[in-house]
Amino acid sequence: MTRNPKILIRWLLVLWTSPNSLLGMLVGVLALLTGGGAQVCRGCIEFHGGFASWALCRMLGGRGAAAMTLGHTILGQTPSMLRDARDHEHVHVRQYERWGPFFLPAYLGSSLVLWLRGRDGYRDNPFEIEAYRIADLHAPVSEEPDIDPHS
Repeated sequence: MTRNPKILIRWLLVLWTSPNSLLGMLVGVLALLTGGGAQVCRGCIEFHGGFASWALCRMLGGRGAAAMTLGHTILGQTPSMLRDARDHEHVHVRQYERWGPFFLPAYLGSSLVLWLRGRDGYRDNPFEIEAYRIADLHAPVSEEPDIDPHS
């Protein structure tokens, strides 16, 4: 048995989220087979392009999504979209670590209940509200560009 409890906890979280991560890996492999790419960032595997991009463009009733998390796997349309959505998606990673295999049923069930009540199943979803709130807290403050008085 390992003497470092952090390593043990990390492996337990990987195991707990593995059903969802495996689903993400399946989509990721399809992305790679159709011209996409992959990278590892912050302990997650990120896939972009190919099938992942095609599928994400068709999500949310045709509105499309820049990125999506499945366990410790993050799918994105492009590398820049992954970069822009990374903080948000990593909130979802932590949610998967809390909920494990129950995350997708809880997320989809919440969206369904909201939709049946005439609300937005994405924007009003408590999982999304948390992800936007936390990601916004960590977003860099944008500054106005410097204006060159000589131009």
